[in-house]
Amino acid sequence: MTQLKSEDKSFYETTQKEAKKKIEIIDATIEEELARVKEKINNLQEQKKAVRQIYDGACVILGSKNEFEEEDKSTE
Repeated sequence: MTQLKSEDKSFYETTQKEAKKKIEIIDATIEEELARVKEKINNLQEQKKAVRQIYDGACVILGSKNEFEEEDKSTE
């Protein structure tokens, strides 16, 4: 490798440090977004469970076919 002039070396060291900082910021942002998405998915799954109980109950009261029970059986 060719020897760098001290000013060039300083430039590349500064560039390297700044790039590392940006990478760390991006990684942190990715983690925050993943956490937000996971929380949203969990909330939606809880809502789905609650609505599913209502749907199941309505099927029983009406004596109608429960489409979701058949889907559950086919996915097991």
